[in-house]
Amino acid sequence: MFQLDDKFLQDLGLDQLPEEQRQAFLQHIYNELELRVGTELSDGMSDAQLEEFEAIIDKNEEVIGNWITQYAPNYYQDVAFNRLQQATGLDVNDPALRDEFVATKWLEVNRPDYRDVAARVLEALKQEIMGNREAILSGL
Repeated sequence: MFQLDDKFLQDLGLDQLPEEQRQAFLQHIYNELELRVGTELSDGMSDAQLEEFEAIIDKNEEVIGNWITQYAPNYYQDVAFNRLQQATGLDVNDPALRDEFVATKWLEVNRPDYRDVAARVLEALKQEIMGNREAILSGL
């Protein structure tokens, strides 16, 4: 898993960005990454799949509950759930933890290559940013 932080900026050669611009730039990168990964992942999905995932992302309780019942009825015992709980520090009964787990598991079921897609898109975005590093820094 990658982190969008000062180390990320340093790896891109953008550690000279002023402190007051770093968070805005990192947020922009996050938004762009989310858009690009989502666009690539949605290619080849049916309308029903897209609607279901959108409902999960929008935290639709009925859709999440039905999905858990069908695909992960014992999710408290799932290794991925436990790793996510440890990583986030959230209580096992926190709905936010359950929702994040369901979104991740949904991707594993419907787009098992999602991690590879995300890594590939991130690397392309990093190359694009590094190719424009001088323009980014000259805009300071």
